[in-house]
Amino acid sequence: MINIEKIHHVAYRCNDAKETTQWYKDKLNMNLVLAIAEDQVPSTKAPDPYMHIFLDAGDENVLAFFELPNSPTMGRDTNTPEWVQHIAMRVASVDALIAAKEELVSKGVDVLGPTNHGVFKSIYFFDPNGHRLELAANTGTKEQYKQLNEVAHDMINEWAETKKAPRHAAWLHEQD
Repeated sequence: MINIEKIHHVAYRCNDAKETTQWYKDKLNMNLVLAIAEDQVPSTKAPDPYMHIFLDAGDENVLAFFELPNSPTMGRDTNTPEWVQHIAMRVASVDALIAAKEELVSKGVDVLGPTNHGVFKSIYFFDPNGHRLELAANTGTKEQYKQLNEVAHDMINEWAETKKAPRHAAWLHEQD
């Protein structure tokens, strides 16, 4: 039986490894912990040089990026809205979230939010590669998370049949 302990790392593409490393250090205080560069892809043996950087996202979480100089210019899936694909990172509290927003704005980052999601609040912004980032602070109670867990499968099943938002957890956004 497979037993996942945690995510080892999540990897995205970047335009420039040095710029990305510096941006994440300057804006989010994430340190570079590892860099791997090869002229050949280890898994496929394809001749494709890359720089693979690994950034400390706290509590042994790692956010990684690849710079691929021989690939076409990086783009995004134009069939998917910008708000869908994002990297969300947790902060300790709503106060920490507000402080993070203030700091990011002072560093010239355009920040949206906070947005109330019922059991957490979030702010949103973009990195220099066009990746949408989210900082989130949990606000829900154990009872609220338990209630959401109890209706999750029913919601998925209803969605699969109707493709309309089930109302099982409508209370999440009725708090605004």
